[in-house]
Amino acid sequence: MGATAMGLIYSPWGKRSGSHMNPAITITYLRLGKIPPWDAFFYIIFQFAGGLIGVILTAWVLGTAFTLPPVNYVATIPGPTGPWAAFAGELIISVIIMAMILYVSNRAAIARFTGLFAGLLIACFVEFEAPYSGFGMNPARTLASALPSGICTGLWIYFTAAPIGMLLAAQGYLAVRGPNSIHCCKLHHHSAGRCIYCGLQGLWEK
Repeated sequence: MGATAMGLIYSPWGKRSGSHMNPAITITYLRLGKIPPWDAFFYIIFQFAGGLIGVILTAWVLGTAFTLPPVNYVATIPGPTGPWAAFAGELIISVIIMAMILYVSNRAAIARFTGLFAGLLIACFVEFEAPYSGFGMNPARTLASALPSGICTGLWIYFTAAPIGMLLAAQGYLAVRGPNSIHCCKLHHHSAGRCIYCGLQGLWEK
């Protein structure tokens, strides 16, 4: 999962779009005023649509190996420690990854490593946090598995913890660094073309 995230972030499509792939990240950048509301709306719509299409295609290709236990559409459910431990785990990892994104992506010397750090964090979360919550951190990813499988256990956790955690990280960053320290909503800003959000080209690769 970490390698997949890195591949998408550094892909031409990821560089073009900003590689959010997560409604909670989009909502956070909307709060920070770095993405227009209309764009944020369509980002979120297509994040949910893309996740659902991905699950449906995987079920079509793999069949029962994907849809039946123990995989169960890779549905995200709380671990044996219960829903509040799952909520706490999801909240903590969401704060950590959003704080990292804001810190790294807004420093020219290390901004190009944002995707690498994101992938490494995701790999760590899968290893150490997944036993508590199943590792959601993305409402679109969770709903994509919940709809076709019908497994909606603790769905509220995955729709609240990630946005709250990332918004908390953003508020903390604003308190320490101020709004002028956030330059763009893209996770990786190296691009041959002009940025559709900040209007600059390859700013963080100079």
